[in-house]
Amino acid sequence: MRGSNILQSLHNKNWQLHDVRHSAAEMHDLDLAAERGIWNVEILGSALVLGSSQRDEVVNLDVCARDEVAVVHRRSGGGVVYLAGGEQLWVDVVIPRGDDLWTDDVVTSPLWLGDAWSRALTALGMPLLSVHRRPSVPSKWSRLICFAGVGPGEVLTKGVKVVGISQRRTRALARFQCIVHSKWSPERFLPLLAEPRPRLDEICDGVGVVDREPSQLLAAFVAELIKL
Repeated sequence: MRGSNILQSLHNKNWQLHDVRHSAAEMHDLDLAAERGIWNVEILGSALVLGSSQRDEVVNLDVCARDEVAVVHRRSGGGVVYLAGGEQLWVDVVIPRGDDLWTDDVVTSPLWLGDAWSRALTALGMPLLSVHRRPSVPSKWSRLICFAGVGPGEVLTKGVKVVGISQRRTRALARFQCIVHSKWSPERFLPLLAEPRPRLDEICDGVGVVDREPSQLLAAFVAELIKL
């Protein structure tokens, strides 16, 4: 589908597409409109993004300062996420309360989104995908690191997460923050964490990398949202 046709179809489905360039802190502080929205985020700089229940003690602040990695707090749950320019596709998806896609139950609410990601990745030739359709499953390091556990709606291939999803709900909207890695650098990520932390061999294969251009992946994902 050509770009102009995608935009017209999004408009017909009441989706608003926003391309933004922000630091991780700026994006997490941004109050998004209570409308169907797709926010494609080009991150400025690098950041460790902590879940709502985490404190700065879980990161090595000296190493973060040395490596110019910002430490940012988000208002959704989960563990630490490492973000760096050009290494992931970051998309926030918003639906207003009362939307046809809205579900009050936090376990089932992101399943439609995971299904859309799964279809998009399948269309790009990625095999053996599954969508986690149950409550969160913890692991040894999931309280510290987001990708170490699996939550509702997240997409996996051969048991490895390829689409991470966190959600924040207010009276007006649900905001789903989605990350798909095109590159994974555990040797840079691990030293940013404070002890206790996993060994490199425990996390080096923990992220499923999608070998596609972010623009191609975004187009495939948006094409699936048009169908909803």
